[in-house]
Amino acid sequence: MNIGILGTGVVAQTIGSKLVQLGHSVMLGSRTEANPRAVVWAKEEGGNALFGTFAEAAAFGEIIFNCTLGTASLDALRQAGAENMKGKILIDLSNPLDYSAGPNPTLSVCNTDSLGEQIQRAFPETRVVKTLNTMNVNVMVNPTIIHGDHDAFVSGNDIEAKAEVINILKKWFGWHSVIDLGDITTSRGVEMLVPLWLRLWGVIDSSRFNFKIVS
Repeated sequence: MNIGILGTGVVAQTIGSKLVQLGHSVMLGSRTEANPRAVVWAKEEGGNALFGTFAEAAAFGEIIFNCTLGTASLDALRQAGAENMKGKILIDLSNPLDYSAGPNPTLSVCNTDSLGEQIQRAFPETRVVKTLNTMNVNVMVNPTIIHGDHDAFVSGNDIEAKAEVINILKKWFGWHSVIDLGDITTSRGVEMLVPLWLRLWGVIDSSRFNFKIVS
């Protein structure tokens, strides 16, 4: 499958490398066609690893991952182009973390709205599914590095898109427990989990942990 990834940072590269290893063709997209990080990544990963602009990656991908910085996601998606994402699944991993006031981030949107909702409103013909934003990237692509069962969450308006994303999480990344929280408004809850996750990282002194829902 051809997969477009918006972003060139650690999350984008880790997701991209996992997908290349699984036999998919992956293009990392950025503001410039020859982003240095993307060029190096593509050279290291081989022939199925490509790079281009946001628009080129969005057009290339049958499925698109949004791995951009949350405060820049809407601008990046506008550069990707609504026509290039029309009818496609956009797997949104971004978080609206704002570091402008110092090392402890606040959320640029919360409570009555979320970045996931903003993206869906801005691109109504794109099938947005929020997931994997509540954990470290190494856990995203390899949940077995944590002992025991733990949960990934999905949020989105399109039931078929969520079912496909759940299948991706299970078959490509090895997730056993995926909880469908409901429509895209449930992005508010998972995005607001991230400041807690960051605090726990500091207390535990490790990023290799995740949430498990028990009842």
